[in-house]
Amino acid sequence: MIATTPDTPYYAVIFTSIRTEFEDGYADMATRMVEMAHAQPGFLGVESARTEIGITVSYWESLESIRGWKHVLDHRIAQQIGRERWYERYKVRVCKVERDYSFEL
Repeated sequence: MIATTPDTPYYAVIFTSIRTEFEDGYADMATRMVEMAHAQPGFLGVESARTEIGITVSYWESLESIRGWKHVLDHRIAQQIGRERWYERYKVRVCKVERDYSFEL
């Protein structure tokens, strides 16, 4: 599903990852984090895909709302578990979206 976003500007957090082979609890935690993100002030939407690498893009109203999400205790715990079990490697990029456009049939 493509996230519905407001008029620009807004922010995107791009999380690109390579997983380990350890699966236990990953899907449940991922679902929980998306549910929790939806409840955060300034959250706009999320898109995610996984093949050889995973890419999750979350959209936010402001840098302050991104910082707020980063400091949510359950999110910090999930990050720690991810580093210990689920991720071989990841990179986070925070971007300001200054222009967007779309196409639909």
